[in-house]
Amino acid sequence: MDTDVIVVGAGPTGLMLACELALAGVRTRIVERRDAPQPDSRALTLHPRSVELMDQRGLADRFLALGRTVPGWHFAGLGTRLDFSALDSRHAYTLFLAQARTEALLEERARELGVEVHRGRESTGVRQDADGVEVDVRGPGGRVETVRASYAVGCDGGRSIVRREAGIGFPGTDETLTGVLGDFAAADPERLARARAEGVLAVPLEGGLTRIVLIDPERMRTPAAEPVTAEEFRRSLIRICGSDCGTGRPRWLSRFGNATRLAERYRSGRLLLAGDAAHIHFPAAGQGLNTGLQDAMNLGWKLAAEVNGWAPAGLLDTYHAERHPVGLAVTGNTEVQTLLAELPLVPAYQRPAAALRGLLDELLGIEEVNRRLAGLVSGLGVGYPATGPGADPLVGARMPDIPLGIPGSAATRVYELLHEGRFVLLNLAREQGFGTDGGWAGRVTAVTPAGAGQDTALTPAGAGHARLDGVAEVLVRPDGHIAWATRTAGTAARRAERYEALAAWAGTP
Repeated sequence: MDTDVIVVGAGPTGLMLACELALAGVRTRIVERRDAPQPDSRALTLHPRSVELMDQRGLADRFLALGRTVPGWHFAGLGTRLDFSALDSRHAYTLFLAQARTEALLEERARELGVEVHRGRESTGVRQDADGVEVDVRGPGGRVETVRASYAVGCDGGRSIVRREAGIGFPGTDETLTGVLGDFAAADPERLARARAEGVLAVPLEGGLTRIVLIDPERMRTPAAEPVTAEEFRRSLIRICGSDCGTGRPRWLSRFGNATRLAERYRSGRLLLAGDAAHIHFPAAGQGLNTGLQDAMNLGWKLAAEVNGWAPAGLLDTYHAERHPVGLAVTGNTEVQTLLAELPLVPAYQRPAAALRGLLDELLGIEEVNRRLAGLVSGLGVGYPATGPGADPLVGARMPDIPLGIPGSAATRVYELLHEGRFVLLNLAREQGFGTDGGWAGRVTAVTPAGAGQDTALTPAGAGHARLDGVAEVLVRPDGHIAWATRTAGTAARRAERYEALAAWAGTP
């Protein structure tokens, strides 16, 4: 077979995954049913953890050059903002960047790495056997070809054919609430300010456009599949805030709903799921695209390890074990935010809903509460369960981007060492003769920081406080989480621990 992995879907998740696979030398093909990239953007933001991931691959500058940063975000539209700037990250902000821009940058990177992107190709069937998978792909003119590969990953949205053919359940709740959005070239700033006071979201976009998002109590049970008309949108604006806000002809209108579902499994044999194929929810606080990118970062190096033949037993299964709880947390918090948005629109609940929102708004003024929810929405609070005998409490946490101070090295901080998608082994005790003895060449980069790496705080948002004080060595995974840490004092004992940890995570030397 001339393809190792087929990625179904060329949205942000599929493109990010393809980049990760190709970076590890995996032959990757994307098949996408649309003939061209989607010009309009549902999502508009990259949250802090997503920007960190781009930084870890040397791509952050490309995204920052096209976006606009703001220091915080919101939870359920409450007045007290989430303060991202207080979180432990070099990228403690929201990056306003339209989804179309994000996709274009990721596709550019994928093609640089040799990924084959085939548009106008719809996947119509998926099968697997003990040795690989087959994907039926219908192209122009209706011609169907069957492509064989070692694995296939469904990044093909809420109606995923990969999920269906894999027989993976998608339990959850059906749509009960819908909202609408519109992009307008003209809008009156003063009237928009008044509209915001009535719960209408208005955000400036590039090219002079304004994105307006609202939930109209008289139209909030309209099925999401029903198209939005310009007249409906205008009437909704007038009902809610007494004015059409000076909006002219819309460039794009869309309706969205609150159907919430989570795949029972993220893997069935050689078929895997990521992004909206694994989880769908109301677009509260803009978490969907970001969660998908983070799925891809977690899965990419593990699937590449399987394809390249060095994955330790059970490594690929940790994808579901680590990311399914994240999907559960995201679908849960978006349901809470949806309820907080819907209740004030129902006459019978308006007074208690206003009291509830007021109470939560007050609680967000408490630093620890704000930090906890900011960590949840930003992705910076995500840590994975510590595994292995006697695992250090740091295992599974995000690795801080500590300075290295290595004379003559181009890398000045840890994230710069992750650009090639390898493990990083840090000798914080500065042991002489430190290294991996060449056994994991191409998989592990071993370095000795010259500065005081141990003195840098590691503070996963909402997960308590941990520090690198007293840590002798740290093994950082390709996705920027800590695989292993040791505080053992003896050099010989530490070498034995190191070998065991490397074999457990980076395979047989």
